[in-house]
Amino acid sequence: MLRRLTLEQINDWFTVGKTVTNVELLGSPSAFPAALSRAPSAATRHPAGGGSEDRAEAAGGVFDKKSPEMEYVEKYRQLEAKECNTYGNDFANSGSALRPPLRQSKELIHLSETNYKYPDLPITRCKDEVVSLIENNSVVIIHGATGSGKSSQVPQFILDYYSQGSTYCNIVVTQPRKIGASSIARWISRERSWRLGNVVGYQVGLEKLASRNTKLIYMTTGVLLQKLVGAKSLREFTHIFIDEVHERTEEMDFLLLVVRKLLRTNSRFVKVILMSATIDYREFADYFAIPIHNKMNPASVYEVQGTPHSVEEFYLNDLLHITHGKLTPQVHDEPMITKDIYEVAISLILFFDDLEMQENGDPTKSSSRFLPERSSVLVFLPGLAEINHLLELLTNVVRKRLQVYPLHSSVTLEEQNNVFLSPVHGYRKIILSTNIAESSITVPDVKYVIDFCLTRTLVCDEDTNYQSLRLSWASKISCEQRKGRAGRVSKGYCYRLVFKEFWRNNIPDIAVPEMLRCPLGNTVLKVKLLDMGEPRALLATALSPPRLNDIERTILLLKEIGALAISEHRENPHDGELTFLGRVLAHLPVNLHLGKLIVLGHAFGCLEECLIIAASLSLKNFFAMPFNQHFDGYRNKVNFSGSSRSDCLALVDAFKSWQHRKQRGELRHPKDELEWGRSNCIQIRRIREVAELFEELKNRIKQFNMLIVAQPLALDPEYVYKQRFIIQVVLAGAFYPNYFTFGHCDEEIATRELCGKDPKTTIMLKHIPPYGFLYFKQLQTLFRPCGQIKSILFDGNKAFLEFSRSPVERFKVHPGVYMAMKMAQLKIPLELHIHSAEDIEVKLKGGSSVTSLRQKRVQVDFQRQMINPVHNSSDILEWSQMIKNTVLSIIVTEVVEVGHFWGYRIDELNLIILKNLTTEINQAKLMPLPMHPYPDLVCLAPYTDLGTAKYFRAQILNIYRNSAEVFFLDYGNKSEVTLDLLRMIPSCFLALPFQALEFKICRMRPSAKSLVCGEYWCHGASQRFASLISGCAIIVKIFSIVHSVLHVDVFRYSGVREAKNIRDVLIVENFAEPAEESHESIQRSEILKELFSKCIENNSKRISKSTQAKESEKCQIQKLLESFSTNRFGTKKHKATLQGPFNPFELRCHSMTRVSRFRSVWIEKESINSIIIRNAPEDVCQRMLVAASLSINASGSSMLLRETTLLPHVPGLPALISILFSPVVELRVDKNARYFTGALCGLGWNPNVDTPVLPEHDIELAFDVWITVEDIIEINILRANINKLVCGGPSGSRFLRQEVIAQLQGAVRQKLLDLVCRSKSREEIVPQWYSKPYEWNQCSSPDRIWLQL
Repeated sequence: MLRRLTLEQINDWFTVGKTVTNVELLGSPSAFPAALSRAPSAATRHPAGGGSEDRAEAAGGVFDKKSPEMEYVEKYRQLEAKECNTYGNDFANSGSALRPPLRQSKELIHLSETNYKYPDLPITRCKDEVVSLIENNSVVIIHGATGSGKSSQVPQFILDYYSQGSTYCNIVVTQPRKIGASSIARWISRERSWRLGNVVGYQVGLEKLASRNTKLIYMTTGVLLQKLVGAKSLREFTHIFIDEVHERTEEMDFLLLVVRKLLRTNSRFVKVILMSATIDYREFADYFAIPIHNKMNPASVYEVQGTPHSVEEFYLNDLLHITHGKLTPQVHDEPMITKDIYEVAISLILFFDDLEMQENGDPTKSSSRFLPERSSVLVFLPGLAEINHLLELLTNVVRKRLQVYPLHSSVTLEEQNNVFLSPVHGYRKIILSTNIAESSITVPDVKYVIDFCLTRTLVCDEDTNYQSLRLSWASKISCEQRKGRAGRVSKGYCYRLVFKEFWRNNIPDIAVPEMLRCPLGNTVLKVKLLDMGEPRALLATALSPPRLNDIERTILLLKEIGALAISEHRENPHDGELTFLGRVLAHLPVNLHLGKLIVLGHAFGCLEECLIIAASLSLKNFFAMPFNQHFDGYRNKVNFSGSSRSDCLALVDAFKSWQHRKQRGELRHPKDELEWGRSNCIQIRRIREVAELFEELKNRIKQFNMLIVAQPLALDPEYVYKQRFIIQVVLAGAFYPNYFTFGHCDEEIATRELCGKDPKTTIMLKHIPPYGFLYFKQLQTLFRPCGQIKSILFDGNKAFLEFSRSPVERFKVHPGVYMAMKMAQLKIPLELHIHSAEDIEVKLKGGSSVTSLRQKRVQVDFQRQMINPVHNSSDILEWSQMIKNTVLSIIVTEVVEVGHFWGYRIDELNLIILKNLTTEINQAKLMPLPMHPYPDLVCLAPYTDLGTAKYFRAQILNIYRNSAEVFFLDYGNKSEVTLDLLRMIPSCFLALPFQALEFKICRMRPSAKSLVCGEYWCHGASQRFASLISGCAIIVKIFSIVHSVLHVDVFRYSGVREAKNIRDVLIVENFAEPAEESHESIQRSEILKELFSKCIENNSKRISKSTQAKESEKCQIQKLLESFSTNRFGTKKHKATLQGPFNPFELRCHSMTRVSRFRSVWIEKESINSIIIRNAPEDVCQRMLVAASLSINASGSSMLLRETTLLPHVPGLPALISILFSPVVELRVDKNARYFTGALCGLGWNPNVDTPVLPEHDIELAFDVWITVEDIIEINILRANINKLVCGGPSGSRFLRQEVIAQLQGAVRQKLLDLVCRSKSREEIVPQWYSKPYEWNQCSSPDRIWLQL
């Protein structure tokens, strides 16, 4: 009598090395006799292949049998073989195999028609033999050529067989790719006239089209693996077809391992069928061997004879009639596509017209003749960049009837389906594909395959464990798969764009399995979740066992992330206890770091935002940035990010914007939704997929008591900014140790390079031609997409473009600067159409007076509509004439932000100047504007005071429907006026200096509290500053004048009390902290002191002499411009290619980890932070950048960062973040052990072998602010509070009430804010690097901190 396996017995079986007792195994040898009587031509049984040693060698052949790597495989495989032999004897003596009882009649198959005529394919000719073999064997391997019908027909054979016998079946077929699973299911439903989702369906990712009646379901490998891991059984299905098993992905190999293990225990009646066209069937047959009578009997193999049509192969040697010359030889170690190989591909596509003419019997070989039917071409390229390049080349082929479709994982489902459509009559369909079309999908009308024999392989850097896709030569197996895509309906042709000798000697036979080259984190977590014993014990039984070093490294990385527990004393490098975080990660279909992001989001009370980020980063980016729209895409992404400087927060903002509009009904119609997506450069299909995954993740984490709680209406005006900061900190915690910081630029040199221009608003161009100022309109047009240009300074072969900054905007890097730098990054050509200098000089015949202007410093001021020569320091001289004293009495008229405001002088002389100017303006005859008003235009606008309206000089800030917001340039206040009241400003008034003054409090910056709780200054700081400067007299003392801004000390006089320095008040109240002035400000201060110490008359004389010289040069410039505008020089026959733009304050980052600190670091051009410009050069404190993911190039010399977040410039924040989230921290102290100087962060020290546990990821910190004992205590308290929300067990967070969870989250948030925003700002210190960097065990254990999530 048969006994059921108990759950404990199943768990014991899964633990390698543990004996299972009191179990009678099912089955008998009689279940397999049919396989022994098959004809050799149809099916072949191969010898068992000896023992596990042979199988290990077949599994990859990468191990030396005597190496430790091989020893661990040998050990556990011998143990498994011994257990199998024990159970094999029971298996052989257990009698006839009993089938499970039939299901209820309502579950039986009743197909509407059973007389379906199968297509004439090789597999159809042996239908009965295949069905018999499957029904009489546990495991069958079907090996047949591509196009023989394995994927689509064999599952139907089984379905029809069971239908005819009125027997229950439930069939699952796996495909490695989503498009393969969905397209085959659609094809079968269409062929059989079944409604998709009824009898046949599919499940790919989050998309499932199936019902209770579905008996044949296609799904991706990962979906089935998730099901089996959760069920610990195969019994949900009667037949499991695993297709394309030659694709040795990590998921595929682990699926095979799990299926093999379950098949030998509680799922013996399930039939497993492995299928491939290029499989090494001996290896798989031995792997799925069945224990019978102390002997391992290999699985049955069936070889399908024949192919649909022959496919002829060609190599570059065979294409001499097309290449017409010497091609660049291919190099094994340098896989690439050269320009001439692209040209060969295009020539081939055009040659097919001639070829088909010949086949049709047309001897003329004229490609101009019309072909009514043109066969399709499938081109295999390694990646999206190569597809786009070839697509661009084909687009330039004129007068050729080509329909070109890209096919890769990032295109939408609708775009993917286009490849199956018939082309327009007379056109040839060209499909440019990655290896997504290598298997699983069939485009029936493909006759030609062009194979570049390249692929992009996912590899893992041995030092950092960072993944990257590297260009490599495809294996012969993959190329054979590609070849099989042709010849489905007629004879096919395969053109391999390599030389035959290179193919024979350099193209690898097989690809290295992913399990041998990729991180094993998710696989190890699944092993731990299934409680299968030590990970190395189970993985040793994989088809290609990973190296022992890779397993050990994966264990360490899981400990680093917090998924496995770490021990302070004795560390097991091969295993670790699964933590609560690890259990959560094992249940989530996302990257491990993204899973940690979700858990930390729960702990810090920002779960919804973290779910959005995790869902967005798990799928293809929904921000659309095609090459021709990359500029606009970047601009929109920057707009969504606001001031956060975070790609992740840009995703959150864009997703919520779309979500809110949907909820309000604004995007009810699909057309409206698509239009919104286009205007914001967002792909609607992909953002919908993110919404689906968001809901899926939200539902999955409910089992762990993690719920999104609706936030109450925020009464705190600073809540939004606090939430943003907390999310940034959570991102840093989730993506540890992907931390980067920035080098220091030489402020003095950088300032000199910009010729005194404001780095926040200015870019520099090089290679300006002689007389460059003649082409200022061309330059203005080139940079118009970036923003409004205020002025251009031409200085020799350089030009400095200054963007117009709104007078009511805070001091920050102008968006136009970022956009201009993005143009350089995208290599957008900057060309000027010019005259040669010689032509200009010959035509003018001006002699030395003209040639002196060749490299003259000339300023074009668009705001004042003036072009003038420039002399050094003339602006300082002019300011000294305008301001006679360094102490001024002013009225504040407009506050921009804390410490930044506008006003005007109220001394008697200045009031007279203002009164006279106003009178002259209002007595003049004022004319309406000759053009439509636009932002930054200087004009005259009315202002009503005491019932009287008068006109004043004003700058337009914003244009609304019928009105404009204007800024009055002589008083510094703003107002809104109707457009029809604006007047043109006469040139005589435009040339006069503006009287309003812009002020900035010197030697002050925002405190940590202000930076964290506000845009730049918190709400409390803004209110306090407004109260300090209102309702009383204000005296300012000028420190320096920089870029027309007065850096001042501000004093408040209130009644008879002593004057208060407003900066001191803000510092005492923790809204601000002391800061150094910039090098430029200090330099200008010295110049200003010198000028004021001299006689004013002397300054006036210097200005007078300078003015006389300028007037002479100005006349020459005007003469030259007039000749240019009247086209006296003729047609511009030359081009000048400019270099740049540049900004010397642009930052370069470097890694904080030990292994990568000397690598070059680049940021993906799609990232918001691909351009970073130092906002405050005088602030020398470190600033941190966090990357969600990164990759390393083939040589390991440089790394590319993706989805980055720039943390606020809070002094000490990088150190606090690193200490907070590092698993182990050892604090550094000075020689006298009086204070902390730094810290070493990482996984700590292994006392057993006296080495660091994971030295590559160690981070050595040198503090640039005081970090005290109180800070360390606060960090430990915060870590303890986090652990309360992410711990397991009966008292863990899964069993807490939501009110308690909310209280704990509030405590965590407040502790974090208190830690960063101390009541007293941290004092800056000079960093002291430890004498023994990266060495552990340099202190007593109290100075070592341990963290375990």
